[in-house]
Amino acid sequence: MAKPTLLTARTEFASALNQICAERGITPESVLETIRTAILAAYRKDFGFEEGYEYEVEVDPDTGTAQVFYFPEKKKKERKEITPPGFGRIAAQTAKQVILQKIREEEKSAIIGEYQDRIGQLVNGMILRFDGKNIICDIGRGQGCLPSSEQIVSENYHLNKRLTFYILDIRETLKGKQIIISRATPELVSFLFKREVPEVNSGAVEIKVVAREAGSRSKVAVVSTQPGVDPVGSCVGQKGVRVQAVIDELNGEKIDIIPYNEDPIKFIIAALSPAEGLKVTVDEKKKKAIVEAKEDQLSLTIGRDGQNVRLASKLTGYKIDIKGMDDKEKIKEIKDNKNSKKEKKVKPKNLK
Repeated sequence: MAKPTLLTARTEFASALNQICAERGITPESVLETIRTAILAAYRKDFGFEEGYEYEVEVDPDTGTAQVFYFPEKKKKERKEITPPGFGRIAAQTAKQVILQKIREEEKSAIIGEYQDRIGQLVNGMILRFDGKNIICDIGRGQGCLPSSEQIVSENYHLNKRLTFYILDIRETLKGKQIIISRATPELVSFLFKREVPEVNSGAVEIKVVAREAGSRSKVAVVSTQPGVDPVGSCVGQKGVRVQAVIDELNGEKIDIIPYNEDPIKFIIAALSPAEGLKVTVDEKKKKAIVEAKEDQLSLTIGRDGQNVRLASKLTGYKIDIKGMDDKEKIKEIKDNKNSKKEKKVKPKNLK
């Protein structure tokens, strides 16, 4: 039986094979093996397999010629060619589809590999489309998936909107590997400060921990690693310009910058700002803290819907219970105030 030459394949397959493989970094043999498998599947679909025989396909990488062979099981020496007339066109179309698919797979694999090295970094992107509850974004060479769990509820997402994202992970999904990006993770806040504050970028100021309720408020604990550097002032910037840049990027999310302290009592007091005059008792083993606040400071300490104390608890790692100062404490304060007033009224006797 004459060997069919794939004229179409000669231009679209054979010459393209070497060129594309070189450009994309794909091995020709890996593509040829996939093509052989695909052509064999096409043959089986159109002509079927005879029971008791094994089948194989040969593809000439120079000419694009495809041949089908069969032989009795475990008797490859008795191999015969059974390429049907006109099968060349089917083989050529199959080969072309396989090459295109292989290119897409290899490109995606290369892109995934590139972004694997960028996990934990910021990336600028633009919203391309909505995929159910997920949002697909253009992030450069690849596309990132913003799951509903990583979105900020209060943000208005629309097509072509440009945002800064945090590259969170590469995850295996039903659609293959996907680059997962986030707007809700606390790390986004940390890296925005790293971008806006030179002292954080250089390491002179360290962000120890971030507690965040995305879209509403964040508390950021900072510490200086170099003498003479004010960690809070560095992050705030002159006239608040640096922290404002972060707030603007997060669409108005409130940010409290707090000095980190190894002393848990001092750290808890700072974390509960703007409340003042707090009395803190801690149980370091159980990681619990009781905070007593004056009546006029209770609402500030707790915050709206308990947000202030909730974020302070996340920031410090302590379970915090807020209590009003007891009556004895108030009576003692009143007495102390009265005594101090009496002392002021007593006039010193004239000495003769």
